[in-house]
Amino acid sequence: ELLERVRKGGGENAILRHTQRNKKLFVRERLKLLLDDGSFLELSPLAGLNMPYGDVPAAGCLTGIGKICGIWCVFMASDATVKGGTIYPIGVKKQLRAQEIAMENRLLSVHLVDSGGAFLPLQSELFPDKLHGGRIFYNEAIMSAMGIPQVAVVCGSCVAGGAYVPTMAEEAVIIDKIGTLFLAGPPLVKAATGEYVSPEELGGAKLHSQVSGCTDHFAPSEKEAYECIRNVISTLNYDPVPEEGTEHDSPLYSSEELLGLAPLDYRCTLPVKLILSRLVDGSRFQEFKANYGTTLVTGFGHVEGHLVGIVANNGELAHDSALKGSHFVQLCGQRGIPILFLQNTAPQPAEPTSISQAHSNRLKAQASMMAAVACAAVPKITIVIGGCYGSDSYIMCGRSFSPNFLFLWPNARVALVDSRHFSTVPQAGDSDCTDESELKQLKAKLEEESSAFYSSARLWDDGIILPQNTRKV
Repeated sequence: ELLERVRKGGGENAILRHTQRNKKLFVRERLKLLLDDGSFLELSPLAGLNMPYGDVPAAGCLTGIGKICGIWCVFMASDATVKGGTIYPIGVKKQLRAQEIAMENRLLSVHLVDSGGAFLPLQSELFPDKLHGGRIFYNEAIMSAMGIPQVAVVCGSCVAGGAYVPTMAEEAVIIDKIGTLFLAGPPLVKAATGEYVSPEELGGAKLHSQVSGCTDHFAPSEKEAYECIRNVISTLNYDPVPEEGTEHDSPLYSSEELLGLAPLDYRCTLPVKLILSRLVDGSRFQEFKANYGTTLVTGFGHVEGHLVGIVANNGELAHDSALKGSHFVQLCGQRGIPILFLQNTAPQPAEPTSISQAHSNRLKAQASMMAAVACAAVPKITIVIGGCYGSDSYIMCGRSFSPNFLFLWPNARVALVDSRHFSTVPQAGDSDCTDESELKQLKAKLEEESSAFYSSARLWDDGIILPQNTRKV
């Protein structure tokens, strides 16, 4: 239901204004014309969900990964039905994450710009800092230096700082009567000089194609613009990633059954091999140290023909399990095998644990696994399939350990502690326990902030995915 709301952009009235009055294609229609088969993996579709400054999606832009001319691309496409494509802080964060993915994986970048620029009332949250709006332009320059191509289509307003996106791209297409490009639009010219100038005169397609040279290609229509950009991409001399020709088997058990296996009660964990048998090709899993440290399952399998090392929680991450995890992660690093982490950890009690020799040994083993995960120079993909609490988030390659991708199932919960596992909270001073109402408020806050939807709205992950789609993603 939430994804359906997102696909409607700014709502029916905004879509009608965009498509009928302004004669523009909806953002997803643009992508269908641009991408090889119209299909793509959308990144963080729920970014901005129920955040204080927005409708859904408050980001005002769509980011994703798909193929154009057989080449894997990252695209950043403005959704002008959401506040005119105006950029909010979460939208800046979303674009920076897409650029990070492009740089890590050397993926061509495509910008479809249709934006009113930055939302000025929130300028302190999207302009001045190191990872704010200006970083988008910095990244464009760095990516060019790295030899990663970037192309752009001006398919609507392209105002203020956003005007630098297409002008810094290697090649840019502008659409007649629709695309405009200027630092300040006609209303600001009128306010500053008293002069009226039309958008076309100030920054239309003919001006920038014939006079300023800010754009490289003139397109009479949207359809021709996307044909043009596909032609541009075909001349970039950027080789498509070769597809593996090997056939792969489906799991022996239906992936649809993952819906019934997604854990809802985090006080216990179900055997993770039930999940693996519905994820890996042919349900074949070559387990590593099967009888040692059994609360962590490690081993090798194939997903859609790709060999991966799998590290999956099967209960509390104890001393032996962490040692096994360190060993296995180092093996994957040595062999150059990507690692898939499946997080579903047993919650830690809120009360401090007594400092014993066993506890100290466990800490040391977990620290060793953290170091192994951080230093393994292979691609890492993390899926939170259940609850993930405390330091286990770090040990199992959570966001702070920079996995290449991090996805959540809708039932996932990520928090420092499980709010249901404590009745009182230790306080500083003489008080033994907190006021009952204060405790209730704290538990409610923890409950809200640990949900997958709270996380994804803030771009702490790359999106919520349905369990049955895990193999494809």
